[in-house]
Amino acid sequence: MAVNLAPLLARRTPFFYGWVVLFSAGTSNFVRNAAASLTIAVFVYPLSQELGWSRTMIAGAASLGGLAATFASPAVGRAVDRFGARSVLTLSVLVLGLATISLAWATATVTLFGAAVPWAFYLACGTGRVIFSSPVPIATSVVVSHWFVRMRGRVNGMLSAAHSAGMILFPLLASVIIARDGWREAWVVLGLMVWGAALLPAWLLTAQTPEEVGLRPDGDPADPPEDSASPRQEEPAWTLAEAVRTPALWVLAIGTGALFLIQAGTNTHAAAFFRDQGLDAATAGLAISLNAAFLGIGGLVWGRVVEGCSPRCVMAAVALAMAAGSALFVGADTAAEALACSAVFGFGLGGMLTVPPVAYADYFGRRSLGAIRGATEPFTTFGQAVGALVPGVVFDHLATPGRQSYVPAFAAFAALGLATALMFLLAGPPGRPPPPSDK
Repeated sequence: MAVNLAPLLARRTPFFYGWVVLFSAGTSNFVRNAAASLTIAVFVYPLSQELGWSRTMIAGAASLGGLAATFASPAVGRAVDRFGARSVLTLSVLVLGLATISLAWATATVTLFGAAVPWAFYLACGTGRVIFSSPVPIATSVVVSHWFVRMRGRVNGMLSAAHSAGMILFPLLASVIIARDGWREAWVVLGLMVWGAALLPAWLLTAQTPEEVGLRPDGDPADPPEDSASPRQEEPAWTLAEAVRTPALWVLAIGTGALFLIQAGTNTHAAAFFRDQGLDAATAGLAISLNAAFLGIGGLVWGRVVEGCSPRCVMAAVALAMAAGSALFVGADTAAEALACSAVFGFGLGGMLTVPPVAYADYFGRRSLGAIRGATEPFTTFGQAVGALVPGVVFDHLATPGRQSYVPAFAAFAALGLATALMFLLAGPPGRPPPPSDK
């Protein structure tokens, strides 16, 4: 990890080096889609058809990875604060590429309780989901929130846009390769893309804070003198021990976890749901791509909105958008309806990815942001794990002819979104951190 171009380039670029850091973080956010629920959704149908695996079995691998990320996230957050986002992201990209490529041959099974369990698939897919759910989102959002304060909303929106681009490209490319060459070849190509797009930027261009290379957040000059008419606004500086005593932290954590439960359940099974509704593969793929495109648009819009509005109000609006999208899925059985519900839901997802990182940084400051994000991320990863599994269980055990197979799950997701919006509205910001103890 010794080679790093950031200290050399930071004062030589003709623009603020934070934009280079944002680009580097964006490439990692882009390639994590090799393990995204929308990408896995493309593989659900061919895997179940060729290997005879149930949808619950396939989705269970994603859920296992989410559960593992739940336990890994606190350590990841501390590692980001201690070792830096550069080290965390470089290692994450290496492991993600290897795990994705290995899925091409991960078909070995073991019999447990009378059922054949694809342990190799669970290991490789679960590892990818850990990378997707924990180190990459924590490290990328923390590092850009260190480099930007006033523009924190828009740059986190740009991170979401990078994620959106990956959500569009990875499932689309996987679909094309599966149709032409097969699902094994698709996994190999996706893994090579992970390494090719993100490994060098993470390793060579990332710096943890602007201060460590002699710069200020947002590209500002040094602090103005004390008698200046516009002194720099002091940032909050909460420690993890202080933050965990505030209701605001847990409302953010629980509410965000609920939104990710809705997201994972819907996206993991969206492609299979549309196929069950009688729509062809091209329409299902277009709906997924539209979901991803509107995620990017939503991220940019929600990012600008949260810079001027209360985070709790914006979070409530995001939850309402996701509830509306989930409700639209209930009756979607035509191409137009599939595209409409995907667009609405994707727009809400853009806010789900953009607004919480801004809220954490604005509420609690940069001092212990990695540790704070690590402590709250288990709610997100647990929500993803449960969400990915629930519709599969509903389909396998409550299935009825036609479109009713997934309806109870989508209806429950809509109700959960409404409840989450109300919870956000009733919760206030944390105020100021307590003064340091004299003891």
